[in-house]
Amino acid sequence: MVLGALLAAALLSNRPETLHWTVHCDRPTVQVPSTLYGMFFEEINHAGDGGLYAELLQNPGFRDGRTIDPWMCSSPEACALGADGTLTLNVKPGETVELSNPGYWGIGAKKNQRFVLRIDGGGPNGAQCQASLKSSEGEQLASARIDLSAESPSRAERFAAGAFSSFKASSVLTADADDSKAALVLRFDKPGEYKLRGVSLMPADTWKGHPNGLRPDLANVLDAMHPSFVRFPGGCWVEGDTMATSYRWKNTIGPLDQRRPVQDLWGYMSDNGLGFHEYLQMCDDLGATPLFVINCGMSHHGAVPLDKMGDYVQDALDAIEYANGPASSKWGSVRAANGHPAPFGLKYIEVGNENGGPAYEARYALFYKAIKQAHPEINIVADVWGGIPHRSPVDMIDEHWYSNPEFFLKNADRYDKYDRKGPKIYVGEYAVTEGSGKGNLKAALAESAFMMGMERNSDVVRMASYAPLLANVSGKSWSPDLIYFDSTRVAPTPSYYVQKLFSNYRPSEVVASDLEGVAESSQPFEPGGIAVGTWGTQAEFKDLEVQRDGKTLFSSRDGHELSREGGKWQVQEGALAQLGPDEGVMASATGAGWDHYTFTLKAKKLGGREGFLVAVGRKNDGTFLWWNVGGWGNQQSAIERSQQGGRSVLGNQIEGTIETGRWYDLRIDYSPESIKCYIDGKLSLERSPERLKLTHAIAGKDKGGAIILKAVNASSAPEEVAIDLDGTQWIAGGEAVVLTSGSPTDENSLDNPNRVVPVRHSIPTVGTHFKWTLGPNSLTILRLLPAQDYQSRSRRQ
Repeated sequence: MVLGALLAAALLSNRPETLHWTVHCDRPTVQVPSTLYGMFFEEINHAGDGGLYAELLQNPGFRDGRTIDPWMCSSPEACALGADGTLTLNVKPGETVELSNPGYWGIGAKKNQRFVLRIDGGGPNGAQCQASLKSSEGEQLASARIDLSAESPSRAERFAAGAFSSFKASSVLTADADDSKAALVLRFDKPGEYKLRGVSLMPADTWKGHPNGLRPDLANVLDAMHPSFVRFPGGCWVEGDTMATSYRWKNTIGPLDQRRPVQDLWGYMSDNGLGFHEYLQMCDDLGATPLFVINCGMSHHGAVPLDKMGDYVQDALDAIEYANGPASSKWGSVRAANGHPAPFGLKYIEVGNENGGPAYEARYALFYKAIKQAHPEINIVADVWGGIPHRSPVDMIDEHWYSNPEFFLKNADRYDKYDRKGPKIYVGEYAVTEGSGKGNLKAALAESAFMMGMERNSDVVRMASYAPLLANVSGKSWSPDLIYFDSTRVAPTPSYYVQKLFSNYRPSEVVASDLEGVAESSQPFEPGGIAVGTWGTQAEFKDLEVQRDGKTLFSSRDGHELSREGGKWQVQEGALAQLGPDEGVMASATGAGWDHYTFTLKAKKLGGREGFLVAVGRKNDGTFLWWNVGGWGNQQSAIERSQQGGRSVLGNQIEGTIETGRWYDLRIDYSPESIKCYIDGKLSLERSPERLKLTHAIAGKDKGGAIILKAVNASSAPEEVAIDLDGTQWIAGGEAVVLTSGSPTDENSLDNPNRVVPVRHSIPTVGTHFKWTLGPNSLTILRLLPAQDYQSRSRRQ
């Protein structure tokens, strides 16, 4: 929709008004922290390697002797990879050996673009290497000859000289045409033995000019968000699948050939060229505060014994010294040697990622004590994965939310109810992940409503960041993502523009406002069958019965009639047992037309980390409600609603654990209007369908006195709003920014990156009482200048 037409409709519409929005401009409620909107970077989806990190070659250092893939050798018998990562080439008289590397699904080249090629290696006296960029059609785009006749310095000499000293020979290649799928080809024709320890190809022009820097087009898109902080480097990338593959920052600094390649949890190798120093440099260049996530001695499969945690705690202290210590300190001197004498200003450390339970609490305590003793100025963020740590103080907790659009719309008021005396909140990861395609407008609008709730409660929610940030379209392992790219193109999603707009139009204070007349709707609980299941737990179930109005709809003593999905199920000793370690496995009975009933059963935990799952209203399309009894590490219970595979919690979790080896009597009373859950005859949880608002709004003022109004209309019909601005002068002008499109399912793509983008328009004089129409499926931001501010700005211009 063209904003000019929207503006005319907004200001001139004669339709009867349906909503009334009173903004009390002289009644501030919350001071909005400058830290509220930041950015979370994780090495996922080739966000770094093959993305933001400007290195164009895959496996530039031959990965410590593990493989040369995806390098291709024209004469495999002439190539030998040593255990130390040295690639030896033996070129026989009269023969030629070629090495080629396609980069990450093709090297992107544009006409007249310059590339710096560096080679660490040597060959026979007088040897040269013919280097070429070849197009996807095999045509030469650029070429240069590099002298390889002398041996490289020793590793010790290279380390002492800095990160790029490991590359002895270098040359510049200049492309003479565009190609998105080029490859680097190295040709060796002088007979003799060549030893290569690494090859690098970088754009000559990296972002901010750093030699081991970032891809400019991607970095510029991030810079436009104006993030106040950057959380890095993960995410599950920090934990690792095992402790052997977990993130250790000391293995990611210094000369590139000294850095440890690691098998990424997300299915690919990372060379750590984008390391701890580069992350800090990125924060510095973005003007963002660093938030470093350090491994807490726990991985997805295994943990460091408590008596061996000393090295991990010391890593945290050393990381702070590397980032903030004077250049005369041990680790500050290493930072200075790596090119940054001044401190980076690290202010936050998060202990672990999505870790929880007693094992995490014990390790968190070690980090908290050591860091606060040495660096009381550092803010420590705790994971809240199954409960907040209780044995040590907590400065801030990290909450993660992934769900469907309805969840985020329903939870726009979630933080209204949070305890103001509790720890501050960092919403470190959130995104609509179901019903959102690859990142559509509907998802972005639901996230907008949720962000308004965070902004309105930013006395509690001090920081927030979307996840994941970046995705190479050829290497995705998660969807949706904020920004998509390939070797030459970038396509921000509608959610990206929401993040950018909220950051760029962040008020310094929220002011009181009342939006009246907003309709509410709710979706009744749907009819369906029943199921039992487990999550990483072994359990038994028996005496299952479904009753409706005194009539038995289903009955089974040992559950053998249930259809089983995943897991290791068997009938034993008169009960249906699930004996496997799998997560989310279920055994179910269909129930067409079962719209209200009582489901009773007995359940016993045999082992594992959680309790039971008991589901009602179950359909084959992934729709159900399940009572998660003893979930979240056997710390809490809740009712979760699943719609087409996406789950969201109804209301809040409650504390509670399930004992091993004890039979529990469980009962659920289920109807379209409510679900009631009982343990041993006592009511444990009761929930009704949540009410949903499709229109949300928030008002604030920036430091310059401008009034900032944000409103989202997630419905398919326009909403006319009568706006009253109390406590201010008449409005002399301003601007409107609207994010919308023809359909809520519209997305951006690499081929059509501007399908859903914000449109701006100036606003004429509107006074303090005016009407505005919120278009269907739209986010609207109005920045209004009171007369005095408008006149002073006009004089300056």
